[in-house]
Amino acid sequence: MSVLLVGASHRSATVEVLEQLAVDDEGAAKLRAAALDTDHVNEVVVLATCNRVEIYADVDRFHGSIDDLTALLVDRTDLSAESLTPSLYVHYDEAAVAHLMSVVTGLDSMVVGESQILGQVRTALRHGQDHQTVGNALNALFQQGLRVGKRAHAETGIDSAGQSLVSVALGEAAEIVGPLEGLRVCVVGAGSIAALAATSVRRAGAGEITVLSRTLFNAQRLADTVDGRAVDLSELASAIGSADLVITCTGATGVVISAAMMAQVMTERVIGTPLAIADLALPRDVETGVGQLPDVTVIGLESLAASVHNDATAEDVAAVRAIVAEEVTAFVAARDAARVAPTLVALRTMATGVVAAELERLWHRLDDLTPAQRDEVARAVRRVADKLLHEPSVRIKQLAGRSPESSYADALAELFALDPAAVDAVTRPGETT
Repeated sequence: MSVLLVGASHRSATVEVLEQLAVDDEGAAKLRAAALDTDHVNEVVVLATCNRVEIYADVDRFHGSIDDLTALLVDRTDLSAESLTPSLYVHYDEAAVAHLMSVVTGLDSMVVGESQILGQVRTALRHGQDHQTVGNALNALFQQGLRVGKRAHAETGIDSAGQSLVSVALGEAAEIVGPLEGLRVCVVGAGSIAALAATSVRRAGAGEITVLSRTLFNAQRLADTVDGRAVDLSELASAIGSADLVITCTGATGVVISAAMMAQVMTERVIGTPLAIADLALPRDVETGVGQLPDVTVIGLESLAASVHNDATAEDVAAVRAIVAEEVTAFVAARDAARVAPTLVALRTMATGVVAAELERLWHRLDDLTPAQRDEVARAVRRVADKLLHEPSVRIKQLAGRSPESSYADALAELFALDPAAVDAVTRPGETT
């Protein structure tokens, strides 16, 4: 397995660039399919959140795969490759493993330590599994990543402040419309971020909570969890008109709250009554001109990025980084050992065959041995073979990660004249022959 990651996030790209790269579930499915159609990608996972789009791929060629995956991202934008490339980052092999573990632990989040990313990574993996774009390589990596994320939150206080993008947005909103207690809140969307927003405002004592979604069933299901009401998205203007705070995160590919609609809505409100709109969607749900309307303040990802004050302590961040470093080392070592396992199994199979043949020849020559004597001789010969193979087996596992490709395994196969077909036929962990 050689993992290649090509992506962009709030750390590398502007919101305008991220908007063009953003994908919904359907777009992610198309991106996975397109990646698999390239020449060198064997498996793929697409991780898309409100501030990152990343393609993780198991590849058999480095440079060609970078070009292919970069081209797929360029095709999603109106930018040239030369213009988009500075906003992208590329990680390969161990660096890609380390990046995923930094992401899933919250180290790479806009709000350091937030735990929502765990669910988002889990969802990305599940979508890949459901669409059969994930095999043994990426499944092992992402499952390990999820375990590392859970470990980081369990063993450190990285999330002790309970901060998230939603909590930061609500803090900014409170500065505009006042304490959330008793306020009328409109939540647009029914996904995980919208659910967190609805739960958070209910916990803060919001008065009426209205949930809107393209699917009324989804809106009702979320509204039921927060003792709110669900309305159809066609009633959006009316719902906003009676709200103090709007939180939107729909995953739609176009504008949901237009400037024209909001201009009409504001004519029906009492002049001087503030309205805060927190737009947590990527691409943005709120048209740019909305924030220019009197009494309307739009809280977008740009302003949130500028106002985030991460409460995670230096000690907790250092502790999580140590966990990530430890887990990356362990994962890479296990993966490298697994790469040479087929050769080692083939070697031991050959040795077992040689021992069996020599013992059979010996029994014909020494036909007067008792069964007990035969057993003792057989055990002695097998012990010799095992001891001769033990040290090379241990050393080749240790050396596997120090050399490109499978050079040590290839050398071992060459030295012992192992049949390549026999090596290939050995069942890999998690595979069947």
